[in-house]
Amino acid sequence: MPASPSTARAINDRLALRLLQQEGPLTAGQLKQLTGLSRPSVADLVERLAAAGLIDVVGESGEQRRGPNAKLYGIVADQAHLAALDVRTEGVSVVVSDLLGGVLAEASVPIGGDTGTGPAVEQAVALVERAAKEAGVPELHTVGIGAPGLIDPATGELRDSGGLPAWHRRLVLALQERLPHTRVHVENETNLAALAEQRDGVAKDRDTFVLLWLGHGTGAAVVLEGTLRRGASGGTGEIGFLPVPGTAGLPSAVDCEGGFHSLAGSAAIVALAERHGLTVEAQGHEPLAASVVRDAVASAATVKGAVASAATGAVAATVGVASAAADFLDALADRLAVGVAAVVAILDPGCLVLAGEVGQAGGADLAARVERRVRRMSPLPTEVRASVLGGGAVLRGALLTARERAQDELFAPLQGRGALPGQAVSPRGRDQLPPARM
Repeated sequence: MPASPSTARAINDRLALRLLQQEGPLTAGQLKQLTGLSRPSVADLVERLAAAGLIDVVGESGEQRRGPNAKLYGIVADQAHLAALDVRTEGVSVVVSDLLGGVLAEASVPIGGDTGTGPAVEQAVALVERAAKEAGVPELHTVGIGAPGLIDPATGELRDSGGLPAWHRRLVLALQERLPHTRVHVENETNLAALAEQRDGVAKDRDTFVLLWLGHGTGAAVVLEGTLRRGASGGTGEIGFLPVPGTAGLPSAVDCEGGFHSLAGSAAIVALAERHGLTVEAQGHEPLAASVVRDAVASAATVKGAVASAATGAVAATVGVASAAADFLDALADRLAVGVAAVVAILDPGCLVLAGEVGQAGGADLAARVERRVRRMSPLPTEVRASVLGGGAVLRGALLTARERAQDELFAPLQGRGALPGQAVSPRGRDQLPPARM
């Protein structure tokens, strides 16, 4: 049954808005080409969206002649403002943006482990309010939060966990109370990192992949055929609890000690480095493991040059340090490959991203070492890639999620002109509806 005129118009409006979101400002001619609509239909569409305050003329195309066809139309960026939060056990970072993701303000605050729940929540909420004020934003439309822990798939709420600070759960409620007109959404931090890597990072060409988060702790996110998989209880990717050889015991339902976390968590990596005689020095606020891995990669890269220099009488100690760094990276790759091989055997993702601060610090060197070991352990071909976003992936993913939710809601009134709820364009950018023609 063909769509009614009102349904067709609503579907076309949604398609045009999605194209403007993905491609940026477009002329009417470009919209005609991308949608397949007739010129009169595109003219009507542009008029409707402009009248609704959703798009506006943002410039002119230098490739077009002067006149109506030269006008560039874009989504009105300041019709809504967003905030994204990266909530860690040791602090909070926030970014405020417009509807298109243009960053207006950034801020962060450390929160010590001895800070009480009430003061910790107040510091975090005040940070959001200060950032919004600095950006000149009177009201936030949507706030996206990335936090460690399990998200209840039924309620979307952060579940209580004995291993995380109490202020994490209280923060979501406090933001909802202090910002009553703002939509607040929370998502697992590793899942958000996977979203960011797929949109803006090393997994842009992959519909199926697994992201292994290596930071203070460990985690994983699973994306299969373009869809993030959360599991029946929201716990997909709790790889820290994976029983593995080489630990002192087995993990329990309330403690991942003895699981993969005991091999690949920051403390375990630092201890491994110290056993290899490496110097461990903190650098900034990143996990200590990231610093030691970055230094080891840099030292290991000098092995060949150091050997050549030593042969001509240069200081042989350089060779020793470089060799120790290479041995440490090999030992770390052995550990990581155990967890990666288990994931590969079950999911066969074809691609695994080493993410988080440690994954980024290890770069292509660590990724290659892990890939070689997995290739020997598994018959399933798996490419191992290093994240280019590192620890910033969580904040990037939270902002992407907030933007999509806000745009979906702001564009939803267009459904009132006839689009069926099931025909709305998916928030995933590449899942586009075919254009409805009139």
